[in-house]
Amino acid sequence: MDNQEVSMDAEAQIENTDDDRSLPFSVFKKANIPVTLKFENIVYTVKLKEQKGWFGQTKVKSEERTILKGLTGIVKPGEILAMLGPSGSGKTSLLTALGGRVGDGKGKLTGKITYNNKPLSRAVKRTTGFVTQDDALYPQLTVKDTLVYTALLRLPNSFTRQDKIKQAEAVVTELGLDRCKDTIIGGPFVRGVSGGERKRVSIGQEILINPSLLFLDEPTSGLDSTTAQKIVSVLWELARGGRTVITTIHQPSSRLFYMFDKILLLSEGNPIYFGLGSTAMDYFASVGYSPSVERINPSDFLLDIANGVGSDESQRPEAMKEALAAAYNTNLLENVINEVKGQHDICNQPIENPGRETNHFGEWPTTWWQQFTVLLERGLKQRRHDSFSTLKIFQIIFVSLLCGLLWWQTSISRLQDQIGLLFFVSSFWAFFPLFQQIFTFPEERKMLEKERSSGVYRLSPYFMSRVVGDLPMELILPSVFLFLTYLMAGLKYKLGNFFLTLLVLLVHVLVSGGLGLALGALVMDQKSATTLGSVIMLTFLLAGGYYVRHVPVFISWIKYVSIGYYTYKLLILGQYTENESYPCGENGKLKCHVGDFEGIKHIGFNGGLVSAFALAAMLVGYRVVAYIALMRIGKTKCG
Repeated sequence: MDNQEVSMDAEAQIENTDDDRSLPFSVFKKANIPVTLKFENIVYTVKLKEQKGWFGQTKVKSEERTILKGLTGIVKPGEILAMLGPSGSGKTSLLTALGGRVGDGKGKLTGKITYNNKPLSRAVKRTTGFVTQDDALYPQLTVKDTLVYTALLRLPNSFTRQDKIKQAEAVVTELGLDRCKDTIIGGPFVRGVSGGERKRVSIGQEILINPSLLFLDEPTSGLDSTTAQKIVSVLWELARGGRTVITTIHQPSSRLFYMFDKILLLSEGNPIYFGLGSTAMDYFASVGYSPSVERINPSDFLLDIANGVGSDESQRPEAMKEALAAAYNTNLLENVINEVKGQHDICNQPIENPGRETNHFGEWPTTWWQQFTVLLERGLKQRRHDSFSTLKIFQIIFVSLLCGLLWWQTSISRLQDQIGLLFFVSSFWAFFPLFQQIFTFPEERKMLEKERSSGVYRLSPYFMSRVVGDLPMELILPSVFLFLTYLMAGLKYKLGNFFLTLLVLLVHVLVSGGLGLALGALVMDQKSATTLGSVIMLTFLLAGGYYVRHVPVFISWIKYVSIGYYTYKLLILGQYTENESYPCGENGKLKCHVGDFEGIKHIGFNGGLVSAFALAAMLVGYRVVAYIALMRIGKTKCG
């Protein structure tokens, strides 16, 4: 098919979608500020890492690998640049660098990247959309919910809340998502929307802000040709509104190939072609590389030569790659440099827009409180099925009833059994919240990186929304557990004793959950964090004062950092007094003081306030550690 004919067909298809634009917020309107992106002599090197240790630590080697090797180019408003190349050629690295997402510690980036002749700034980030390859979305939210919450967070306060919702609804309609707007996104174990619909939702999240720059990493990966055509048609229409669109793509069909304005072909980090897609085949023919068959998908041919596979089978792949890189430097590089240096018309326009639809609202698009409330609402809706799932409720009620039956109506005459129950309660509610919370941040890492890199919200409202949003599950389930167990086991039927025991248990649950948050945020690997959490909690358990009463001096310090030790002590103080009597001796004919009981004597009845303060310090301290550990997630040069 003739190249020009394909382009005209695609343009006609886009024109046909412009007939009905009666919606108040059209996502295909013109960009607020056109942005010309230039990159000059981009070199990116990383230090090689190897996995070491038990808990996922990495050791950095001294040797470096150069991922990008001196790339130069320009993309103007209204153009789509497609970056092609084999896996490992540096496409995603370049896209990440151009999008300003190469943060500290990820490698060394040199060269010059400018946006309208200005360096990366927060204003640029506010007007930039970035669609990742893996579609980081919450599985339990519907399509409409996903876009509405994104609009509430990313659109500035110059929009009313109702206007933000209308903007999200317009995106749903114009991206053809009306049919599935009330369907959940889904995930690996939850059925939801299709792959193409997921990708359109991801694109919709970014175009909500009417971006001037739009970056996409493999937007057609894993999609059939028809769905891929729809995605690229959306990108074409967005570009026609004056946006600058840059995308990586692995192996587009011939029809998609001719819809891209410019092509950048990479081979092992080297550029071997940069220019119009319609002239790529003619260029390679001019330097001695023509396809062996007459009809071939241009992208297939370009990927073959980028891999060093040509019609001349006698030529070694490495020699062919070197020849192509040399041909680029000889025939194309000077023209590319001249185009970059000669672009002065729109490049000096500042990226600011004081009008109603600005994306730059102070330092953040919304206030701290707005971010907190939206994130809290979104988090509760996302986790409502998991927090109070049937399985969890069954687990808690079953264990509580089992405890009640095993310890049925134990009286103070069975003091050893009672303190055994108290220790089991503290042990069970040490592990349960730990393993509930330890997965929190590892599971949300991709979403947090994505939204933090885009400057959607501060870290503090996100963290607080997680802490507050988890409180219902952390407080209600242990309360139900204790109520059932307490009544059946025959512990002291006094409101004061019950509520003191409940208070101690709830604080204990919050502290154990805080430890889980801290470990998850520090390690950011579910398997390693689980192993580490098990080791730490078992250590605390053994030092809790129930199993070992005469601990050697050189290791006795462990009890002073043990959550279980302080909780066990406070649970005993909540049930007994030192001079309280219990039956002892043969057949229980004697009366002894609880304070002299062998299982309680070494715990003692002193230091209740110290134990309370220790738990309070842990309650705050573990969460501070988790917050500090999260500060490294999503950090880039511009915040």
